Amino acid sequence: MKSFHYKDATYELDEQGCLLDPKTWTPEFAEGMARECDIPVLSGEHWDVIRYVRDAYEKTGICPTIFAACKASGLRPQEMQKLFPTGYHRGLCRVAGVHYRVSHMPYGAHLRESMADLRALSADKVYSTDVRGFLVDPDSWDENFAIHRAAEMRIPGGQLTDEHWRIIYYLRDVYQVQRRIPNIYETCESCDLDLDSFEQLFPDGYHRGALKIAGLRFVK
Repeated sequence: MKSFHYKDATYELDEQGCLLDPKTWTPEFAEGMARECDIPVLSGEHWDVIRYVRDAYEKTGICPTIFAACKASGLRPQEMQKLFPTGYHRGLCRVAGVHYRVSHMPYGAHLRESMADLRALSADKVYSTDVRGFLVDPDSWDENFAIHRAAEMRIPGGQLTDEHWRIIYYLRDVYQVQRRIPNIYETCESCDLDLDSFEQLFPDGYHRGALKIAGLRFVK
């Protein structure tokens, strides 16, 4: 845990430099953090986007995606990049005092206490998949499906790590809240990953790897 001091106030940050508790955010925090994110002065356009992110987070408890923020603000991704040069997650979200945390739980907290418990709960469950192994009904997905599907893939070490679950639950959260599937660029941006890191986690790719494990599929 880190500390950030600005104008006689001290704020607690997480290991990525984001505000630990979004409720402690203040406009003064935004001003100070903006300077840390290569923004000397916050303009009215900056504040419009910051307020959208704050309002969306306070209403839903979920950090909005970059595409939702662009749409609400009437900005193109390139224009958003000019406003927040260090990026959406490492720039705008840091300044706005929100951070994408999977379902507001520590990574891996979605898992049962043990694999044995999980298998016992789902031992008799039957999943309907298409000819390529994609789950037909995304709402029938559970962690048991993800674990068994991942075992059939080239996941490093053969097991899903906290980092895998962070991405899987990001995909699931976006689908459940917005009924859409984010693309790989949005996923990498929101999960603070580059494409090389993503490929190392899911060697089978975005569609045939991450989405399949998350019980999602693109339907033409």
